[in-house]
Amino acid sequence: MSDQPPHANSSTDVDNDYQAAIDSVRHAIGQFEGCSDEERRVLQRDLDELARMSEKLESGRVEIVVFGEISTGKSALINALVGDALTQVNVQGGWTKDLWHVPWEGVGYCVPGFAHSEVVLIDTPGLNEVDGAQRAEMAETAAAQADLVLFVTDSDLNDTEFSALENLVASHKPILLVLNKADLYRQEELEQLLSVFRGPRLAGMVEAENILVTQADPRDVEYIVESPDGNSNSEWRKPAPEIVELRTRIVEVLVAEGKSLLALNAAMFAADKSDRMAALRVRLREEAAAGTIWKFAVIKSLAVALNPLPAVDILGGTAVDATMVVTLGRIYGMGITTANARSLVTSILKAAGWVMLSEAIVTYTSSVFKALTVGYGSVATALPQGAAAGYGSYIVGQAARYYFQHGASWGNESPKQVITQILENTDKESVLEQLKAEIKKKISLNPYAGEV
Repeated sequence: MSDQPPHANSSTDVDNDYQAAIDSVRHAIGQFEGCSDEERRVLQRDLDELARMSEKLESGRVEIVVFGEISTGKSALINALVGDALTQVNVQGGWTKDLWHVPWEGVGYCVPGFAHSEVVLIDTPGLNEVDGAQRAEMAETAAAQADLVLFVTDSDLNDTEFSALENLVASHKPILLVLNKADLYRQEELEQLLSVFRGPRLAGMVEAENILVTQADPRDVEYIVESPDGNSNSEWRKPAPEIVELRTRIVEVLVAEGKSLLALNAAMFAADKSDRMAALRVRLREEAAAGTIWKFAVIKSLAVALNPLPAVDILGGTAVDATMVVTLGRIYGMGITTANARSLVTSILKAAGWVMLSEAIVTYTSSVFKALTVGYGSVATALPQGAAAGYGSYIVGQAARYYFQHGASWGNESPKQVITQILENTDKESVLEQLKAEIKKKISLNPYAGEV
């Protein structure tokens, strides 16, 4: 399978690659040890699969997945290879509801350095089964973790099979294309079908030596048996399976590349899982952060709008912003004290400078007006004052989110540059209108609003 010179695949190199693969899987798991409960709930399946891959490597287990459409004889092929009827076979097809892991004890291969390693054959649901979406996903998951793929068909590839084979080829897994049920064809038909497989359509997808023919569950054959007295009787007997060519090729691939296959597959699997899980965690955090920022912006709007005392407006608003920053820190996996949160809020407001001054003026003057009118001006000033305060909190939240997104730093930008960009990208009027709507809703539900 490899054109590299012998020294490029020395046992030391292979062993180093294998250990590197183990380390990559462990590192992928370690990246997500600090997940929140919500993140862990979403990522649990991926974490379980990484843990399983780690155990697979450490035990030296080779997994060969049997892939294909229903009724192509996947289960019968496993039975023939193992030498026992370990998996069910239903002539109607479509019976395989789950993944079946069948130890192949008689294969005659052991991963170097692993005295108790094993080879496992995995039967998968058919590509085209009824209610096949979930089963197809299971099959693809098994193929992603497998070290070698047996793609079983009993005829020329249809569109579904060809598309699935393309996806498997793109995953860079070694693939053996198995034409099963060869006894259904005359010799000339069989040769014609093999020439199609070895032609332009599959060129570059499956190597010619990896296109193999089997009869996993041959049809019964009629035998004429003559007795000593000259009478003849007709008997139907099932011939032995013909899988020697396939078995030999599997062992050849494993002997030549087995340990390297495990290492390469695990490293690719860990990289793919890390990318997927990181993207999911980013999405979860961004959704949680956006919801948190808006929630606290509304809280601040209402607290300021409905409170007639200016000192409480200012102190309460500061407390709301600090609490928001602490909450955002937790979302991004970073602990921050209330004192440090207040300092971050102060630095953000200073960086905002004159741009945010108008919001501060509106908040302060409205609070003073409420105090001078002993509360009678609250309804008149509640909307602009509360909305302005909430908008300021919204901007503080967006800036704090950027800060935590970049590992509790401003990255290559200055705080002023970051906040200026946030302000430019924020639809201020839309935010203010939404905050005013929240205030109006709260006032309308307050039976004493007219008395304030």
